[in-house]
Amino acid sequence: MSLHLYDTSTRTVREFVPVEAGRASIYLCGATVQAPPHVGHIRSGVNFDVLRRWLMRSGYEVTFCRNVTDIDDKIIRVSAEESVPWFVVAERNQRAFTWAYDTLGCLPPTVEPRATGHVPEMIVLMERLIERGHAYASGGDVYFDVMSYADDYGKLSNQKLENMRPAADTDDESCKRDPRDFALWKGAKPGEPTWPTPWGLGRPGWHLECSAMATKYLGATFDIHGGGIDLTFPHHENEIAQSQAAGDGFARYWMHNGMVKIGAEKMSKSLGNSLLIPEMVQKVRPVELRYYLAAPHYRSSIEYSEEALLEAAAAYQRIEGFVTRAAEVIHDVDADAPLPQAFVEALDDDLGTPQALAVVHEVVREGNVALAHGDKEAVARLLAETQNMLDVLGLDPRSAQWRSAGSDLKPVVDALVKVALEQRQAARARKDYAAADAIRDQLAAAGITVEDTPHGARWELTR
Repeated sequence: MSLHLYDTSTRTVREFVPVEAGRASIYLCGATVQAPPHVGHIRSGVNFDVLRRWLMRSGYEVTFCRNVTDIDDKIIRVSAEESVPWFVVAERNQRAFTWAYDTLGCLPPTVEPRATGHVPEMIVLMERLIERGHAYASGGDVYFDVMSYADDYGKLSNQKLENMRPAADTDDESCKRDPRDFALWKGAKPGEPTWPTPWGLGRPGWHLECSAMATKYLGATFDIHGGGIDLTFPHHENEIAQSQAAGDGFARYWMHNGMVKIGAEKMSKSLGNSLLIPEMVQKVRPVELRYYLAAPHYRSSIEYSEEALLEAAAAYQRIEGFVTRAAEVIHDVDADAPLPQAFVEALDDDLGTPQALAVVHEVVREGNVALAHGDKEAVARLLAETQNMLDVLGLDPRSAQWRSAGSDLKPVVDALVKVALEQRQAARARKDYAAADAIRDQLAAAGITVEDTPHGARWELTR
């Protein structure tokens, strides 16, 4: 079976056939950086990181473009509220997003363009649309003429043009030919940042930014466009309209991840229910938060609860426990060991991470049995399978990403704990079990959990 992906534009699962054999191009709508990221924002980064890793494992050379919207109505509003320049708001929050992506183990994008760095490409795109009769300038603004694209407008979001509401993206609707026309360019307003264009000073519209950046780095026609399901309309619908009206093929597959919700509400700052990433990684470790976000199917909604988060952390710890114990027996893991066929089939079927993780847990169960029976050959095979599957998902506890956490202090802690364990072992050898238990209790009070194994005592930080 080859890779098949659900395409929002056709509402079917389609075989993935790239524009260029052996290469895959992905554009992911990244952050609008008016505020730091909550877990709902970062779910998209984790889901598409898994897709990227699976494409790489499947032999594709992947170009991954994730943009930054660094000028926007919301950024300007926050700038005014805080009495700081707009670029201070954007820079501060872009750094917060980068930290969050890195903390949750997302591979860095091939390219991460900022909207404000691509105004020349936006001007060219608007000129092409005006020449083709799909856009018009009015009062310093430039608008896309929706009726000029009426036959295809609404196909992605499965809407009829007559049922659509006004775009509501300008203070003065009288400058539009049709209320549904959307702004490509917004004329200058006092106190707002501006860039020069043939139609006067102003700033770009949100939809225009992504079309210009996607085609600059991935070409006129590319493979996959991704983002949250809430972006389907109007953002992605408008991207398609302006790009294809200009003559570009644009994205061949549209993939959308589901939302993270609290109760029946989509997680958002306006509802006051945001769970910011620095707060989340105080509840669980970053790798456990990644597991929580990657475990459900990417198209499903996640109903957030702390109980579910802790259950996911416990599930990951069971996997991690096997890998840790097995690695004490098997020191050289076969990185080229084949992946279980059921795991491959799960990910090839529209990135089925729930089924893929079910395979991981089954292999871990087999591995624990092999460990109990002292079957080193089976342990070696099952450890290799487990680590290779976890590597695809970005969850291998022995990878550099996760082993580096706290690495600066680990040699010191290792040395100190080793001394304490040696004293404990000496106490047990002379049958002074009270002293041995006291040492263990002191370590526990310091946040060190000790486990006695057939290969000696081992320790870890208490979760």
